Amino acid sequence: MAISGLLGTTVEFYDFLVYGTVAALVFGDLFFPQADPAVGTIAAFGTFAAGYLARPLGGIVFGHFGDRIGRKSMMLLTMVLMGLGSFLIGLLPTYDAIGVWAPVLLVALRVVQGIAIGGEWGGAMLMVVEHAERTQGSRRGLWSSFTQLGAPLGSVLSAGVVTLVAGLPDEDFRSWGWRVPFLLSIVLLAVGLFVRLKVAESPLFAQAKREPVDKPPIVELLRRPKPVLLAACVGIGAFTTQSLLTSFMISYAVDEGYTRPQVLTAVTVASCVALAVLPAASALSDRVGRRPVVLAGAIASAALAFPVLALVDSGSPGLLILALALGHGVAQSTMYGPLGALLTEMFGTRVRYTGASLGYQAATLVGAGFSPLIAGSLLASYGGGSTPVSLLLCAGAAITAVTVWRLRETHTDALDSPAATPTLEGTPR
Repeated sequence: MAISGLLGTTVEFYDFLVYGTVAALVFGDLFFPQADPAVGTIAAFGTFAAGYLARPLGGIVFGHFGDRIGRKSMMLLTMVLMGLGSFLIGLLPTYDAIGVWAPVLLVALRVVQGIAIGGEWGGAMLMVVEHAERTQGSRRGLWSSFTQLGAPLGSVLSAGVVTLVAGLPDEDFRSWGWRVPFLLSIVLLAVGLFVRLKVAESPLFAQAKREPVDKPPIVELLRRPKPVLLAACVGIGAFTTQSLLTSFMISYAVDEGYTRPQVLTAVTVASCVALAVLPAASALSDRVGRRPVVLAGAIASAALAFPVLALVDSGSPGLLILALALGHGVAQSTMYGPLGALLTEMFGTRVRYTGASLGYQAATLVGAGFSPLIAGSLLASYGGGSTPVSLLLCAGAAITAVTVWRLRETHTDALDSPAATPTLEGTPR
């Protein structure tokens, strides 16, 4: 089950993150050629944000059917949509071939990807955690980290593949090389589907399904929206840091004079560090609680915001690697690791898919979807300088820190509660 969650989210995040990597390198020229370079980059990240805008919708739609029909069928459907959307992006004609239809189709496929990944994380995470509840209930954080590892592993794969094709002559990379990472997603899709078809349905869902339900999950959650709002706010810091120090950083560092391979190598190294830190932070949260670990990551992210950007601005490839390893590999992973278990523990079984997905995807929308766009716009308006990026990192970390301070600890709670419950500090569950 854990391997299924890992492979599935790796495929999904590879498809989603490879877009951010390629968009930072060439999409401004290929799909928005009439804009000046700064505006073209902002437009490319605008399509990046379009995918995030669609993610809460995916969380609601797939969450509803995942809470009513089952987790497994939704996991399969989201994977197919994500893989095919990525594959079709690799086949898209550019602006020179079909004009304005090129960015229109690009945005449409990004929306499809966003809807798919909006439902993917919740299904994969719940399948792992709800299966683990029966045998490894005290180690939900550790088991949930297998699904969380899909993000850095997908980042490693996407950055690695793009690094290989980015070494091509510039003309070859712009004409066909950028398509290769997208087209390879069809292979990952086949592997992911093969594994997921063998997975059994969640035992907690099978038990809860026997109980009568009057209202759709989203209606139940909207009646008591506080847990969803808290779930969204607690994840903003992790996603702001992730987006600014991966996708946005590629564009920023190249503009600062680094070569594409140097930047992609730094992102890859940082993601490898995350592969070690993330399960360690998740396992630690099983012992000391989710709140102190997430809070420590938020404080570290805020404290490192200005030093990390100073290291990037140094112009040294070695210091660039160190910067991303500290900011993304350590601080972000400490915030992100326990997040999967924390969000699943905030909702009852019959609304858990919808609630956890909606909270998670709302956090990605605010934290990751808009932060590159805002950072790019601020840099263009203020004539450069890394201060706006550092301030955005601090703002995201502050939101997470304040929210987690208000949450009640949940790492010892049982997962078999049928309905959504409050999670404010001092409130009984």
